[in-house]
Amino acid sequence: MENEQDDGFSRLWPTTFFQRKIDNADPANQALLSLILQAESSREDMTVDYTSENLFAASVPVLDWLKQCINQSVGGYLKNVGIGYDVDWSLQGWANVNRRGDYHNLHNHPHSYLSGTYYVQVPVLQEAGSRSDLNPGAISFFDPRGQANMNAILGDGQIDPELRIQPEAGLILLWPSFLHHLVHPNLSDELRVSVSFNVVLKNGDQYLPT
Repeated sequence: MENEQDDGFSRLWPTTFFQRKIDNADPANQALLSLILQAESSREDMTVDYTSENLFAASVPVLDWLKQCINQSVGGYLKNVGIGYDVDWSLQGWANVNRRGDYHNLHNHPHSYLSGTYYVQVPVLQEAGSRSDLNPGAISFFDPRGQANMNAILGDGQIDPELRIQPEAGLILLWPSFLHHLVHPNLSDELRVSVSFNVVLKNGDQYLPT
Protein backbone atom coordinates (compact mmCIF):
# COMPACT_ATOMS: atom_id res chain seq x y z
CA MET A 1 0.00 0.00 0.00
CA GLU A 2 1.32 3.40 -0.98
CA ASN A 3 0.24 5.09 2.28
CA GLU A 4 1.23 2.23 4.60
CA GLN A 5 3.48 3.13 7.53
CA ASP A 6 6.28 1.00 9.01
CA ASP A 7 4.05 -0.10 11.90
CA GLY A 8 1.32 -1.34 9.59
CA PHE A 9 -1.06 1.55 10.15
CA SER A 10 -2.13 3.99 7.46
CA ARG A 11 -4.52 6.94 7.38
CA LEU A 12 -6.90 6.78 4.43
CA TRP A 13 -8.74 9.55 2.61
CA PRO A 14 -7.40 12.58 4.47
CA THR A 15 -8.72 16.09 3.82
CA THR A 16 -6.03 18.74 4.19
CA PHE A 17 -7.17 22.11 5.49
CA PHE A 18 -5.02 25.24 5.78
CA GLN A 19 -5.43 28.37 7.90
CA ARG A 20 -2.93 31.11 8.66
CA LYS A 21 -3.07 34.62 10.05
CA ILE A 22 -1.15 37.08 7.88
CA ASP A 23 0.97 39.39 10.01
CA ASN A 24 0.78 43.19 9.71
CA ALA A 25 -2.18 43.01 7.34
CA ASP A 26 -4.07 46.03 8.72
CA PRO A 27 -2.93 48.58 6.08
CA ALA A 28 -3.74 46.15 3.27
CA ASN A 29 -7.11 45.37 4.81
CA GLN A 30 -8.03 49.05 4.92
CA ALA A 31 -7.11 49.41 1.24
CA LEU A 32 -9.08 46.27 0.34
CA LEU A 33 -12.10 47.45 2.31
CA SER A 34 -12.15 50.77 0.49
CA LEU A 35 -11.74 49.06 -2.89
CA ILE A 36 -14.50 46.53 -2.23
CA LEU A 37 -17.04 49.02 -0.89
CA GLN A 38 -16.39 51.33 -3.84
CA ALA A 39 -17.00 48.42 -6.24
CA GLU A 40 -20.17 47.41 -4.40
CA SER A 41 -21.61 50.90 -4.70
CA SER A 42 -21.76 50.51 -8.48
CA ARG A 43 -22.62 46.79 -8.69
CA GLU A 44 -25.94 45.51 -7.43
CA ASP A 45 -25.78 42.01 -5.91
CA MET A 46 -21.98 41.96 -6.19
CA THR A 47 -21.66 39.32 -3.48
CA VAL A 48 -23.99 36.79 -5.11
CA ASP A 49 -23.01 37.53 -8.72
CA TYR A 50 -19.52 36.14 -8.24
CA THR A 51 -19.05 34.54 -11.66
CA SER A 52 -19.43 37.67 -13.79
CA GLU A 53 -16.07 39.22 -12.91
CA ASN A 54 -12.70 38.15 -11.55
CA LEU A 55 -11.55 40.48 -8.78
CA PHE A 56 -7.93 39.56 -9.49
CA ALA A 57 -8.13 40.68 -13.12
CA ALA A 58 -7.57 44.27 -11.98
CA SER A 59 -3.99 45.52 -11.64
CA VAL A 60 -4.13 47.12 -8.19
CA PRO A 61 -1.22 46.99 -5.70
CA VAL A 62 -3.28 45.65 -2.79
CA LEU A 63 -4.81 42.95 -4.99
CA ASP A 64 -1.34 42.02 -6.21
CA TRP A 65 -0.33 41.69 -2.54
CA LEU A 66 -3.30 39.44 -1.81
CA LYS A 67 -2.63 37.32 -4.91
CA GLN A 68 0.94 36.83 -3.72
CA CYS A 69 -0.27 35.74 -0.27
CA ILE A 70 -2.74 33.30 -1.82
CA ASN A 71 -0.23 31.87 -4.31
CA GLN A 72 2.31 31.32 -1.52
CA SER A 73 -0.37 29.52 0.48
CA VAL A 74 -1.31 27.35 -2.50
CA GLY A 75 2.36 26.44 -3.05
CA GLY A 76 2.67 25.46 0.61
CA TYR A 77 -0.51 23.43 0.42
CA LEU A 78 0.67 21.47 -2.61
CA LYS A 79 3.99 20.75 -0.94
CA ASN A 80 2.23 19.57 2.22
CA VAL A 81 0.07 17.06 0.35
CA GLY A 82 3.12 15.67 -1.46
CA ILE A 83 2.71 17.09 -4.96
CA GLY A 84 6.33 17.35 -6.02
CA TYR A 85 5.98 18.66 -9.57
CA ASP A 86 5.20 22.03 -11.11
CA VAL A 87 1.52 22.96 -11.06
CA ASP A 88 0.11 25.83 -13.10
CA TRP A 89 -3.03 27.53 -11.84
CA SER A 90 -5.05 30.72 -12.07
CA LEU A 91 -7.04 32.53 -9.39
CA GLN A 92 -10.67 33.54 -9.71
CA GLY A 93 -11.75 35.84 -6.89
CA TRP A 94 -14.77 37.78 -5.70
CA ALA A 95 -15.65 39.99 -2.74
CA ASN A 96 -18.30 39.25 -0.12
CA VAL A 97 -20.01 42.01 1.86
CA ASN A 98 -22.28 40.57 4.55
CA ARG A 99 -24.58 42.94 6.41
CA ARG A 100 -26.76 42.11 9.39
CA GLY A 101 -28.63 38.88 8.69
CA ASP A 102 -26.58 37.93 5.63
CA TYR A 103 -25.33 34.35 5.34
CA HIS A 104 -24.25 31.74 2.77
CA ASN A 105 -26.06 28.41 2.38
CA LEU A 106 -24.32 25.04 2.33
CA HIS A 107 -22.31 24.73 -0.89
CA ASN A 108 -19.04 23.69 -2.49
CA HIS A 109 -17.12 25.11 -5.47
CA PRO A 110 -17.34 23.03 -8.67
CA HIS A 111 -14.82 23.30 -11.54
CA SER A 112 -11.89 24.24 -9.29
CA TYR A 113 -9.17 22.38 -7.41
CA LEU A 114 -8.83 24.42 -4.21
CA SER A 115 -10.94 27.20 -2.73
CA GLY A 116 -10.36 29.71 0.00
CA THR A 117 -11.28 32.92 1.75
CA TYR A 118 -9.32 35.89 3.03
CA TYR A 119 -10.98 37.98 5.75
CA VAL A 120 -10.75 41.75 5.35
CA GLN A 121 -13.05 42.86 8.17
CA VAL A 122 -14.87 40.79 10.79
CA PRO A 123 -17.28 42.22 13.40
CA VAL A 124 -15.82 42.07 16.89
CA LEU A 125 -19.13 41.84 18.74
CA GLN A 126 -21.83 39.46 17.62
CA GLU A 127 -25.26 39.37 19.27
CA ALA A 128 -26.10 35.69 19.64
CA GLY A 129 -29.31 36.38 21.57
CA SER A 130 -30.91 33.78 23.80
CA ARG A 131 -30.27 30.74 21.60
CA SER A 132 -27.17 28.63 22.26
CA ASP A 133 -27.09 27.05 18.79
CA LEU A 134 -26.27 30.26 16.91
CA ASN A 135 -22.73 30.87 15.69
CA PRO A 136 -22.87 34.40 14.26
CA GLY A 137 -20.21 35.24 11.70
CA ALA A 138 -18.59 31.79 11.83
CA ILE A 139 -17.82 29.51 8.89
CA SER A 140 -18.44 25.76 9.12
CA PHE A 141 -16.86 22.92 7.11
CA PHE A 142 -18.22 19.39 7.04
CA ASP A 143 -16.67 15.93 6.82
CA PRO A 144 -17.06 14.86 3.16
CA ARG A 145 -17.59 11.24 4.25
CA GLY A 146 -21.28 11.28 5.04
CA GLN A 147 -22.13 9.94 8.51
CA ALA A 148 -18.53 8.84 9.17
CA ASN A 149 -18.88 10.15 12.74
CA MET A 150 -21.66 7.64 13.50
CA ASN A 151 -19.03 5.01 14.37
CA ALA A 152 -16.89 7.34 16.49
CA ILE A 153 -16.33 6.61 20.18
CA LEU A 154 -14.79 8.70 22.96
CA GLY A 155 -11.32 9.88 21.94
CA ASP A 156 -11.90 9.26 18.23
CA GLY A 157 -10.86 12.21 16.07
CA GLN A 158 -13.83 11.60 13.76
CA ILE A 159 -16.47 12.26 16.42
CA ASP A 160 -17.17 15.80 15.22
CA PRO A 161 -18.39 16.03 11.60
CA GLU A 162 -18.06 19.84 11.63
CA LEU A 163 -15.08 22.18 11.75
CA ARG A 164 -16.31 25.61 12.85
CA ILE A 165 -14.02 28.63 12.65
CA GLN A 166 -14.65 32.09 14.04
CA PRO A 167 -12.59 34.16 11.59
CA GLU A 168 -10.67 37.37 12.17
CA ALA A 169 -9.28 40.02 9.88
CA GLY A 170 -6.08 38.86 8.20
CA LEU A 171 -6.96 35.15 8.30
CA ILE A 172 -6.61 33.11 5.13
CA LEU A 173 -8.27 29.70 4.71
CA LEU A 174 -7.65 27.13 1.98
CA TRP A 175 -9.41 23.80 1.38
CA PRO A 176 -10.27 21.27 -1.36
CA SER A 177 -13.11 22.68 -3.46
CA PHE A 178 -15.30 19.62 -2.94
CA LEU A 179 -15.61 20.35 0.78
CA HIS A 180 -19.10 21.51 1.76
CA HIS A 181 -19.24 24.63 3.92
CA LEU A 182 -21.58 27.41 4.99
CA VAL A 183 -21.33 30.86 6.52
CA HIS A 184 -23.46 31.62 9.57
CA PRO A 185 -25.51 34.86 9.66
CA ASN A 186 -23.86 38.14 10.53
CA LEU A 187 -25.71 39.35 13.65
CA SER A 188 -23.82 42.64 13.91
CA ASP A 189 -24.43 46.07 12.43
CA GLU A 190 -20.75 46.03 11.38
CA LEU A 191 -19.92 44.69 7.92
CA ARG A 192 -18.31 41.28 7.50
CA VAL A 193 -16.08 41.61 4.43
CA SER A 194 -14.02 38.90 2.80
CA VAL A 195 -12.46 37.88 -0.49
CA SER A 196 -13.22 34.36 -1.66
CA PHE A 197 -11.31 32.62 -4.43
CA ASN A 198 -10.95 29.47 -6.48
CA VAL A 199 -7.68 27.88 -7.57
CA VAL A 200 -8.30 26.66 -11.11
CA LEU A 201 -5.72 24.33 -12.64
CA LYS A 202 -4.58 25.08 -16.17
CA ASN A 203 -4.70 22.10 -18.51
CA GLY A 204 -1.69 19.82 -18.42
CA ASP A 205 -0.90 16.11 -18.86
CA GLN A 206 1.19 16.19 -15.67
CA TYR A 207 -2.01 16.06 -13.58
CA LEU A 208 -3.13 12.70 -14.98
CA PRO A 209 -2.63 9.84 -12.49
CA THR A 210 -0.56 6.89 -13.73
